[in-house]
Formats: sequence, structure tokens, C-alpha cells
Amino acid sequence: MSVAIVGGSGFTNFAELELIRREIVRTPYGEPSGPLTFGTLNGADVVFLPRHGYGHTLPPHDINYRANVWALHKVGATEIVSVASVGAIRDDLAPGSIVLLDQIIDYTWGRASSYFDSPDMPVTHIDFTIPFDRDLRLRLKAGCHHCGETLTDGATYACTQGPRLETAAEIERLARDGAHVVGMTLMPEAALAREVAIPYAALAVVVNYAAGRKDSLTEISVADIALTLDSTMQRVRAIVMGFLKQRGGAL
Repeated sequence: MSVAIVGGSGFTNFAELELIRREIVRTPYGEPSGPLTFGTLNGADVVFLPRHGYGHTLPPHDINYRANVWALHKVGATEIVSVASVGAIRDDLAPGSIVLLDQIIDYTWGRASSYFDSPDMPVTHIDFTIPFDRDLRLRLKAGCHHCGETLTDGATYACTQGPRLETAAEIERLARDGAHVVGMTLMPEAALAREVAIPYAALAVVVNYAAGRKDSLTEISVADIALTLDSTMQRVRAIVMGFLKQRGGAL
């Protein structure tokens, strides 16, 4: 039994892991983003996968989400903690904020989004009312508390197609729809985890204000995003390690 950590932009390795092995996992859906890295941390068994690849070479719309989730399922991952960078639509979510997401609106298109889409399979509808696992979210909050970090509990994530960033008008539309942050990668990842019955939760790192908001009124600074990612991902690692410490029974 192991927890899977899926890293996003700025989280392409997990150096704190006590490395056991790396393994290329074959799936019926093609190749995952890279080999799975197996290790231990704070007494917990961990499998790590960077969704953009170890060299950050896969754009959001080209990620093989089905292969990634299937590979984690195949090796026995019992829960998935996903990390993703986002832009803030809500004014109070300043760059550097860490958000424990609780809802999703999906705006993606053309992505292979289900395991139940072959002609020889029955039509299957998963319940996705609450897209993130309640118990896993509570334990991530506890991990945050134990390491002394701060996070925002609850926000709605708008998943756009990418790889380009959004226009200011598109962000206005997302705000009217009720979205609080915007990213490009959690769908169909979250739904696929539900299809294979793996509890799933996501930590979002706010790296900029979305287009047309605050200091992104006329332009988004990619250089500033990189600086924010570098500093904030250290805090995300601390939260994940606090969560793993509890899971490993080391508290």
C-alpha cells in the first residue's frame, strides 16, 4: 500500500524520498509521463510521478492522463495526492498561496477522459458530485497543521485546455461561472482516479493572478511565475511530508 504523489510544474522530482527503485510501467493506454519512482519518507511508502515528465517536456493537452493513473493503479497506489500550479481568479488568493481544492469545473476538450469508452464496455457513470476525497483532504489539512504551514481550505478549480494562458475575457467568464483558480491539468486526472476507485485530493500552488486581475491586468510575467514556483514548492513539500509522517505512523 503506497501513496502516489503526482507532481506538477515546479515539482518534477521529490529529492527527499529514500529511493528504492524506478520502474517503467506499461499500460493498455500507452506510456505514462515517465518511470515511476518508488521510495519511502517518514515511514510511508511513496510512488512519485511528474505529470509533465522529468524534464517538464509534456504540455497539459498532451499528457497521457489515462496511462498515468492506470500505472499508479497497477502498482497498488491506494491514494493520490496531486500538486498543480494555478492562477488566482479570487482576489484574496495572492501568489504564494497554497489551496486545498474542493471543486472542479472542466473546460477541456479532446482529451481521452474515461476508461469506459470502448465499444465492448457497458455505459458507466461515476458519481463526481464531490471530486476530491473528503478523508484525504482532512489528512492533508492535518499534515499542514503539523508542519506549521498555512493553506486555504476550499476553492473551485477551472481546468482549461492550454497550453496558452487565458485571455482576460476568458477569466471574466470563469469568474462568472464560479471558479476561484485556473489551471490546465487536473482533468481528466481526477475523474480517472475516481473511475479506478483511488481516493484523490489536490494541492494548488497560486503562482500568479490570472489574466486581467491585479498585477496581471495587461500581462502575466512568466519570470515572476518561476520565482513563485521555486519558493512555494518548498512549502508544498513540507505539507506533503507532514501528511506522510502521519500516514507512516511517525507522529
